Amino acid sequence: MKELSGALKQAKPYLAAILLRFVAAGLIVIAKIALNEGMSPQVYSLYRYCVAAIVVAPFALLFDRRRRPEMSWCMFGKILLLGSMDSVVIPNTYFTGLKFVSPTFSIAMSNAVPALSFFFAWIFRMEKVDIRRVSSWAKILGTAVTVGGAMTMIFVRHPTLSFGWTKGADSQHHSSTDANNQDYRFKGVILVTISCVSSSLSCVLQAIVLKSYPVGLSLTVLVSLVGVVEGSVIALAMEWNNPAAWSIHFDFQLLAILYAGILISGLSYYVQGVVMEAKGAVFLTAFFPLSTVIVAIISSFAVSEILSLGKIVGALIIILGLYLILWAKTKDRALDKAANAVNDVARSTTNGSV
Repeated sequence: MKELSGALKQAKPYLAAILLRFVAAGLIVIAKIALNEGMSPQVYSLYRYCVAAIVVAPFALLFDRRRRPEMSWCMFGKILLLGSMDSVVIPNTYFTGLKFVSPTFSIAMSNAVPALSFFFAWIFRMEKVDIRRVSSWAKILGTAVTVGGAMTMIFVRHPTLSFGWTKGADSQHHSSTDANNQDYRFKGVILVTISCVSSSLSCVLQAIVLKSYPVGLSLTVLVSLVGVVEGSVIALAMEWNNPAAWSIHFDFQLLAILYAGILISGLSYYVQGVVMEAKGAVFLTAFFPLSTVIVAIISSFAVSEILSLGKIVGALIIILGLYLILWAKTKDRALDKAANAVNDVARSTTNGSV
């Protein structure tokens, strides 16, 4: 009985990390269905962060009340910038682009975020690159490979792969590839790419903010409130003369809003913290590419997405690049730990001789 209990305890982080990938993949598919039914990305983003703020605020008040630092004008400006990127620029560009591209493409492009985050962290000197280390070369190679995989998914569209449940959609797909649809697809690619680059910059900015404002729950609430205020302006500007966009019914739009607000910003946030506390951020990030596979499988059934060989090969290249980066970061951590241990031994020897 004790052995079974120990095995379950060791398996919990792995099961939790896999569950998080299913939750994230589910949002992409649900949002795609809602967008196909006419959901406004701007109104969706606004409602989503309203729900997120309401859900997370009680936990922030309960757990961060005694350890929340004072708010300075400099910190307020950083949080405002972070909130503008995280809750306005990223969701509006991503979900607007998702209207014109497939769920598999959008989630695969998102897998390039860790590699791009490493690139921006290196520019801002938050990530060390030592050309004498194999791990540093692996980081550089992994970043290049990941970007190459994303480009493969964008430009290599043939041959398409037909399955029994997508045959009807396949003929419809071929009959609708006119110039207008190609323009819309290009617009979707650009918007999703902007979202991924913004997400990478946001990761770096969030790391900077958390160093001086280390209360994650309170930061989540503040970012959500920025999304509510700024998102209201954008939603009103885009959907002022469209009352139907603001109405909520018991459909996929409501499901997408509640799913994102409660599960993504609520439950997933807490579970991520538990997993990172137990195994570290590198362990958690290693499971991110699973979302690509999950979304590809689910969306082929749910929205009859046509898969191409370019998408599959590009996704595999992205996964290879990500694991190169994750291996390099794990290697760096081991080398730094060994170097610190040697320094501690040398320091204790010096103190003993004195």
